[in-house]
Amino acid sequence: SWIKGDLIELWQNNNKFFILINCHNLGYEIQILESIYVKLKKSQISDKNIILWLKHIKKEDSDSLYGFITKDQKDFFNEILNIKGIGSQIGMSMLNKFSINEIVDAINSQDKRLISSVQGIGQKMTERIILELKSKISTKITAEVNKKNTELQSENKEIDSLFVDLNLTLQSLNYPKKEIKKVLTNLMKDIKNNKFSLND
Repeated sequence: SWIKGDLIELWQNNNKFFILINCHNLGYEIQILESIYVKLKKSQISDKNIILWLKHIKKEDSDSLYGFITKDQKDFFNEILNIKGIGSQIGMSMLNKFSINEIVDAINSQDKRLISSVQGIGQKMTERIILELKSKISTKITAEVNKKNTELQSENKEIDSLFVDLNLTLQSLNYPKKEIKKVLTNLMKDIKNNKFSLND
């Protein structure tokens, strides 16, 4: 699931990008995102130590490795692959064309045009991606809110639930995360200071 080794070679095959890494005298051929390929290509450094998060996909006639700079990219790739009809190449194409944040925003705002602009994704698949990922993204955002924004938590479960919904709504309207956090923090302070109640 993770590899650290020396860069041996980079190459491109149509819209696919590959890297060969030497790890303890074994050469690992890994398909990578275009952004990683471009960054390494520009550096023009050989024998460079590389660290990648890996997804190993085993089929009857092949073993394939997919490499990512961050664990978030790898986890999101896994989520995409769990959708029926989505293969590894469509998953890589999505992450090549858009950042995770852009895809999340498109799903929250149900931007079918953006999702379907990825090669190999039609209208039905677009609807399936939005439907299946929306609930997973909502769950993830809820977890992040509970973990990172402890100052927004209260002893009232109803308030916590409303804050999660408000957070999702503001993100779907493309408000910057910093502004959302600031607004929610101030709102929670007002509630705790009894400046107004949920019934106001």
